[in-house]
Amino acid sequence: MATDYLEHNLALLAHLRTILGALGESEQIPEDNHGLFLDRFDELLAELPKHPEENHYLGQDLISQVFHRYPQVAHLVPRDLLWFFGGDCLHFMPDEEIARYQALDERRFEAEAAGKPFDWNQEKQLMFLPENGQTH
Repeated sequence: MATDYLEHNLALLAHLRTILGALGESEQIPEDNHGLFLDRFDELLAELPKHPEENHYLGQDLISQVFHRYPQVAHLVPRDLLWFFGGDCLHFMPDEEIARYQALDERRFEAEAAGKPFDWNQEKQLMFLPENGQTH
């Protein structure tokens, strides 16, 4: 797993953690188990950089739980995290989006194999442009 790609997703996780923390502070959700959920989220943030493969399933589980426990912020979950963790997280993505992320990942793997730099965000913008160049 490339370090830049992992760091990109760690930054997205940290941002999501901030959103979840603010949700609890705003008292928009019942406190029961929210603190425990945030503790598990913090564990993921601490352990994922050290052991990415071993913590992948925990990430899938936590991201999926965000959709079920906190539907009011589900739209704020970065789509990149759904792709990064895969598994059950892919149920929250339409097939067309999955196909685009697959193509994006293939570009990333090709660049890494060739020893070329790969800017995930720039490539994603190019991949996700409307087909006819029109924007809404």
